[in-house]
Amino acid sequence: MELSNIKRVYFVGIGGIGMSALARYFAKRGCVICGYDKTRTVLTAQLEQEGILISFLDEEETISAAFREKYDDTLIVYTPAIPKDSKILNFFQSKGFDLKKRSQVLGIISEGMYCVAVAGTHGKTTTSSMIAHILTDTGFGCTAFLGGITSNYNSNVLYGKNNVVVVEADEYDRSFLTLHPDVAVITSMDADHLDIYGDESHLHESFNLFADQLKENGHLFIKDGLPIAGITYSATGNSAINAQNIRVEDGCFVFDFEDGFTTIKDLKLAMPGKHNVENATAAIGSALSLGISPKSIKKAIASFKGVKRRFEAIVKAEKHIYIDDYAHHPEELRACFDAVRQLYPEKKLTVVFQPHLFTRTRDFADDFAKVLSTADEVILLDIYPARELPIDGVTSQMLLDKMTNENKQICAKEDVVELIKNKNPELTLTVGAGDIDTLIEPLKNTLTHA
Repeated sequence: MELSNIKRVYFVGIGGIGMSALARYFAKRGCVICGYDKTRTVLTAQLEQEGILISFLDEEETISAAFREKYDDTLIVYTPAIPKDSKILNFFQSKGFDLKKRSQVLGIISEGMYCVAVAGTHGKTTTSSMIAHILTDTGFGCTAFLGGITSNYNSNVLYGKNNVVVVEADEYDRSFLTLHPDVAVITSMDADHLDIYGDESHLHESFNLFADQLKENGHLFIKDGLPIAGITYSATGNSAINAQNIRVEDGCFVFDFEDGFTTIKDLKLAMPGKHNVENATAAIGSALSLGISPKSIKKAIASFKGVKRRFEAIVKAEKHIYIDDYAHHPEELRACFDAVRQLYPEKKLTVVFQPHLFTRTRDFADDFAKVLSTADEVILLDIYPARELPIDGVTSQMLLDKMTNENKQICAKEDVVELIKNKNPELTLTVGAGDIDTLIEPLKNTLTHA
């Protein structure tokens, strides 16, 4: 299906961060957009305000008349998170509609464009958002499909007038193999999604296939230490491009960029942590490969406000610091905790963590317990199941029992706000990829007025 022929698009699972970006893109193109999702969220409310019709009932009758008959100009986009017995999904399948995954649609959009794709088991949302911001802020321009809400633009999609597209390339379900990038970044390849891949070797195999799809004369940026050949980057100074002289000044991370040809001194980054300095190094390397000037890049990095739920400072007051982060893998938790410690080394850290997926909790239980044990106090929520059914013996209690710190407990999500109110912690961190974000506003109100 060619992009120019698409006039109507229905999204089965429209509330997802990646799906909603596509919905906004096609709406901007003037297409008729409708969709279904099982849960109302802030994001679905925004889509409805933007004129998109959304149903929250999985019944055939809720499908609008524009999508009840198959037409050549109609596209149905679905997410693998939708259950196979979904009545709406089965309606479209039975009628012979053209059904595409989000990744396949990104492939259609990016075909014929100059594609910058960022992949990795973590770090890809921040890095792709940084690249998109640099290209936008410098006036170079780009269209971008991102896996988070950028704070600079309060959106997960940017609209450019040139032929450049920035895409967050998702490794889940091998989705990123629909892309053929001109510039590719691989931020990490830690074992994850083992319910799909089985083991780490098969995950690495998919990343190698993604790297092989780089167009001729393209640029491939690889986090130093990963088992793929490319232009290495790091925050240690031992790679082809690197960050040097890293320090904290006035709450910002300041560093120098060096790639053997270009040096950029005293870059200021509001997003804390050496892992974000590394993300910025990859973003700068990508921008330089497009011919953007070092001076413009330095200004853009300084103005980057970050991504919602990626080390987002919710409360920053004299008595209370509250940070929220999307971390849901042991390595992400470790990087997040390190960043907190670098900024606030003297404060007692209270962590509220919601494990995400039974399989991930099972596969990395020992690693999760080891990282969580480094916090001063941990409050564990029940496991967020997402697309999974429970697994016998895999519970938050199992995780709690493996942790070695003394100040730890399990708490129901609905009781967290009252618990935090009573504890009145000086430094609070909420982490997880499930629905823990519904606690952000209540906790913000509690800690602001404590």
